[in-house]
Amino acid sequence: MTLLRNVVPPLITLALVLAAWAYATGPGGLPSYLLPDPLSVGRALWTGLVSGEYGPHIQFTLTSTLLGYGIGSVAAVAIGVLVAESRTFERFVFPYIVAIQAMPKVALAPLILVWFGFGLASKVVLVALICFFPLLVNTIAGIRRTDPELIDMARSFSRPAWWIFLHVKLPAAAGAICAGLEIGIVLALIGAIVGEFVAAEKGVGYLIGSATVNMNVATMFAGVLLLAGFGIAGSALVRFAQRRIVFWERAPDPSTRGERA
Repeated sequence: MTLLRNVVPPLITLALVLAAWAYATGPGGLPSYLLPDPLSVGRALWTGLVSGEYGPHIQFTLTSTLLGYGIGSVAAVAIGVLVAESRTFERFVFPYIVAIQAMPKVALAPLILVWFGFGLASKVVLVALICFFPLLVNTIAGIRRTDPELIDMARSFSRPAWWIFLHVKLPAAAGAICAGLEIGIVLALIGAIVGEFVAAEKGVGYLIGSATVNMNVATMFAGVLLLAGFGIAGSALVRFAQRRIVFWERAPDPSTRGERA
C-alpha cells in the first residue's frame, strides 16, 4: 500500500502533463520547432539510447557529477565540522569561504577551464564548488543545534570531546547533513551541465548544445529529460540512504497523523 501511495500520484501527474503536452502540440497547436510532440521526443530518446549515441555523453556527465559531488561533500562535511567545533578556525577561514561562495560559479567557469583544462577535471572542480556550500552550512547548523543538555550529560560522565562528537553531535546533525546532501546532488548536476555548456567534447550538456546549433528540438528535450531522470534518481538514492542510515529521524507516516490528532 505504501508503494502504491508513493508511486500512483506522481504517475497520475505525469499522465496529465503528457496529455496537456500532446494537446498543445496537436493539430492547430504549437509548431514542432518550438515544442515537439511527446512521441517525437520519446522516439529521439529511445533511438539515442538504443543506438548507443547517448552512452558516452551520459557516462561523462555522470562521472563528473559523482566525482565532483563526492569531493565537494567530503570537503564540506570536514570543513563544516572544523568551523562548528572551532571558533578560531571559523574566524580565520569562514569569511573567505563565504566570499568564494558569493562569486557566481558561471563567471568562474572560464577561469576553471584555463586552470584545469577542457576535460573531466574542470567539470569535477566546478561540480565540487557548486555543491559544497549548502552541505557546509547544513553541517555547521546541524552540529550547533545539538541539544546542550545532552552534551552536558555526556560531560558529566567524563566523556572525552571526540566521544561527544561521535555519539552526540554527529547523530544530532545527521538529518541536516542528509538534507544538504539531497540539495547538493541536484546542484552537482547543474554544475556538470554548466561546465559542459562552456566547453566540452562530451556530456549531456554538450549534446543539448550541439542539438541547439542544429535546431534539433526533440534531441534537446531528450537531453533535458535525461537530466531530469538523473536528478530524480539521485535525490531518491539520497533519501533512501537517509532512511537507512539516519533511521532515528524517520518522518512520521502521514497515514497515522489523523489518528494521532
